[in-house]
Amino acid sequence: MRDPDQFDEFYRDVRTRLLLLTYCLTGDLPSSRAAVRDAFVVTAHHWRKVRRLEDPEAWVRVRACAHAQRRHTAKLWHREKGLDPDVKATLDALGKLPLVQRKMLLLTELTTASLAEIAREVGLPRPEAERELQSATSQLSMLREVPTTSIRTLFDPVRAYVEDGRWPRSTIIRRSGAARRRTHTVIGIAATVAALVVTGTLVTDAGGVRPTLAGERVEAPQKHKPTLAPTPEPIDVPEETMLTAAQVGARVPGATWTITGTDDNSTGDGLAMPCQADRYADAKGRAALVRTFRSSDKHASEVVQATQASATKRGAARAYRTAVGWFAACTDDRAQLLYTRDVANVGDEATLIVLRTWSDPRSTVVAGVARTGLLTTTVVARTPVGHSPASSKYATLLSAAVTELCGRPGAGTCAAVPRLLEVAPVPVATVPGMLAEVDLPPVGDLRRPWVGTEPRQARDNAAATACDRTDFRAKPMSNAVTRTFLVPGAKLRAEFGLTETVGSLPERRAAAFVDDVRDRLARCPKKLFGTQVDRISHVAGKHRDLTVWRVTTEVTDERSVSFLMGIVRDGTSLAQVGFVPDPKAEMRGAAFVTLVERALARLEAMPPPKSG
Repeated sequence: MRDPDQFDEFYRDVRTRLLLLTYCLTGDLPSSRAAVRDAFVVTAHHWRKVRRLEDPEAWVRVRACAHAQRRHTAKLWHREKGLDPDVKATLDALGKLPLVQRKMLLLTELTTASLAEIAREVGLPRPEAERELQSATSQLSMLREVPTTSIRTLFDPVRAYVEDGRWPRSTIIRRSGAARRRTHTVIGIAATVAALVVTGTLVTDAGGVRPTLAGERVEAPQKHKPTLAPTPEPIDVPEETMLTAAQVGARVPGATWTITGTDDNSTGDGLAMPCQADRYADAKGRAALVRTFRSSDKHASEVVQATQASATKRGAARAYRTAVGWFAACTDDRAQLLYTRDVANVGDEATLIVLRTWSDPRSTVVAGVARTGLLTTTVVARTPVGHSPASSKYATLLSAAVTELCGRPGAGTCAAVPRLLEVAPVPVATVPGMLAEVDLPPVGDLRRPWVGTEPRQARDNAAATACDRTDFRAKPMSNAVTRTFLVPGAKLRAEFGLTETVGSLPERRAAAFVDDVRDRLARCPKKLFGTQVDRISHVAGKHRDLTVWRVTTEVTDERSVSFLMGIVRDGTSLAQVGFVPDPKAEMRGAAFVTLVERALARLEAMPPPKSG
C-alpha cells in the first residue's frame, strides 16, 4: 500500500465517528462495529483511489451505513443491558423515527456534510429532505424533552459509550484489504481466461472447422489519434452573474441605487466589505469579482457583493467558512453581533449574520454568505440604524445572487424561496463555548472597544459575587476556564470589567450547581447586612436554566455599588457572567440579560464533562 501512515491516521481519526453514526442508525453495536471494520477493509483495498477524493470520509461512510443496515435487518433495536439512562433514552427515541428521518437527522448532527450532500446520500430531493429533517428534529426534541438547539448534546453520552470498545490494529485492516485485492485480482484473471477459452470454442465456420491465422495476411493496425475527453468549460465569474442595481433597490432602502464599481479586487488592500479580514476568502481560487452599489439618499447606504470560484469543492467549503467567520467575529467599528440565521433553500449552504456597529455613524451590517458548488458569494449591506429592512428582504437578495450563478460551470444547488432558521452563533472565541468581544454591548459613552484577556484555568472566579462565591474548581468539574473583558485606555476604576467563567458537570450535578447559586442569592440579604438582591430574569427548565440578578451593596452611608450577575446551564455546560460597572460605564439590566442569553447560546459548543 502507498502511504500506509496516511491510511493509519485516517483509520484512527474516522472510525469512532462512523461507529457512533451507524450505532445510532441501527441500534445494534456489534453489527455496527463489524460494518465499520468491513468498510475500512474495502477502503484499504481501494486506498489509492480513496485517498485522492475530496472527502474520503464520505466514501467510507456510505459503505459503513449500507453494511450496518444489511447486517441489522432482522435484529431487534438495541439489546444491550445496563446502558446509561441517557444513552438508552436517546437510542429509544431514535428508534421511534422512520429510517429516512433518522438518517437525515444523524447525518446532519454527526457529520460535516452539507444539506445538499445529505439529500443526495439519502436519495431525496432537497425540499423533501428539508421537510424530513425538520420533522425528525421536532420529533426527537419532543421525545427527549430538549430544545432543538440542544439535540447535538444528546449524542455526547452515546459517543462516550462507543469510545470504550477495542478496534483491530490498522496493520490488520491493511493486510485484510491487501488480501481482498489479491483475491479480486485472481478471480478477475480466472474469469478472463475462462471467457477467452469459451469464446475460442464457440468461434467456428459453418462446416465446423476452427479458424486459423495460417497463411493469412496480417494488416498493421491503423494509427489513430487518441480521442480526447471534452475540455470542461472553465469556471469563471462573468459580470452578468452579479446582482444589478434594480435587484438591490427592490430589497434595500435607498432613493436610487447605482453600481459604483466592478473589478477582480486585485488592487489596493482588497478589503471591500465591512469586517473583511483578507483580500479573498479562498487565496487559491480560480476567479473573483467584486461589485459595489451606493444609494443616492442622504444616508449613503452601501451594498457590496463578492463572488469567488474555487478550484475544488473542499476549497469552496473552506472559502464559505472563512467568509462566515469574518462576520461572526467582526472587530470593525466596535461591532456587536445581534443574531445569526441559517438560510434554507439557498444554494448548498447559506448563512445570514446581522451586526450593529457603535462607532459613529452607527449602522446595521447584514452579511449573507452562500455557496453553490464551487462558487461562493457574499452580499453585505450597510445601512444607518433605523433604516434597515427585515432580514427576510436580505435573504431574498442573497437568494437572487445564487439564482444568477445557477447553471454556471461549477455551480451546485440553485435557490428557491428562502427560509430563515434560528441557530446558535458561530463559535469564534479561543474556547468555542465562551463569549467573544463581538457579543458585548457598548457601555456608557465609551468609544473604545472591549478587549478580552486570554482564557485561563479557573483557579478563581471573578464572575461571582460576595453572595454566592461560586467555585468552579471542585471535582468533578471539568473544562473550567475563565476570561475577563476590559476597555483598555478608558481610565475607569480598577475593578471595572466583565468576567465569564465556564465549566462542565454531569447533567444532574450541573442542575444542582445552578440551584445552589440561586439558593445563596436568595439567602444573601439576610446574611450580608446592607445588601439587596433583585432577580431581573429567570428561566428554569429540565435541561436549560438562566437567572440574572442585580446585587446592590452599601459601601458607605452615602454610596452603594450595583453588580450584575447571571448563571446559565445548557445540559452539562455551565457559565457564570459577572459585570462590575463604573459610573462612566454602566450597562442596563436588559442589555445584560441579552448578553447572558448569548452566553447560554454559546454553551452549545462546550465539550461534555470528562467524567460522570
